Amino acid sequence: MRYRIIIADDHPLILKGLSDFLVEKGHKVLEAVTDGKTALKQILKHEPEIAILDIRMPELNGLEVAKMIKEQGLSTKIVLITFEKDGTLLNEAKRMNIHGYILKEFALVEIEKCLEVLQAGKSYFSESLKELISEDSIIDLSVLSVTEKKILRQIAQNKTTKEIGEAMFVSYRTVEKHRSNIIRKLGLDHQQNSLLIWAKENQKYFI
Repeated sequence: MRYRIIIADDHPLILKGLSDFLVEKGHKVLEAVTDGKTALKQILKHEPEIAILDIRMPELNGLEVAKMIKEQGLSTKIVLITFEKDGTLLNEAKRMNIHGYILKEFALVEIEKCLEVLQAGKSYFSESLKELISEDSIIDLSVLSVTEKKILRQIAQNKTTKEIGEAMFVSYRTVEKHRSNIIRKLGLDHQQNSLLIWAKENQKYFI
C-alpha cells in the first residue's frame, strides 16, 4: 500500500531525508513542515493516512499534535520520531495508543518496516529503543489529573502557590491540597522544595 503522508520535523536534513526516501518508495508526501502548529493545520486539512511527527519541535510537540488529532476523531495514524532514548516518552506514547515510535538515527532503516506493520493493523515501536530503556526510567504522569498537571507546569515556571491560585482562580488552600496530592502520587519526599526541584528536572515531560 502507498500512503499519503505528512512529515513534521525541525531538523532540515532529517525532514528532507525522510521525505525523499518515502517519495522514492512510492508514497505521496503531501507536506513536509518544521513545526507542530503547521503540522496540525495540514493534517486537519488533508487528513493523510500517516503523520510522521518529531516529538520535540516548535509551537506544538509531537505528542500534543497527536492528542489533538485524536480529539478531532481523525483516522490518521501517528508515527513519532525522536533522538531521545527516554522511557517516559515511550510510556506516554503507548498510553495514547500511538501507532509508531522510532529513533531518528534508525528512521530511514525502520520507517518502511514500520509502515508495513501499520498496514497489518499493528503498532511499531523501535526494538533498538525498547532495548535501551529500563522500566526504572519511566515516570508515569497518567496518575495525575488534568488540573494537577496544569499546576505542575506552573510550579516548573517558579510560580508560587499564591500566583498559581490567582492564575487558576482557586484558593491558596486548594492549590496546596493539589500540591500534596501530586507529591503523594509521584512518591516524592515531603521536604521543602522537593516538588519544585522535581518539576524543574522533569518539566520536559509535561511542558
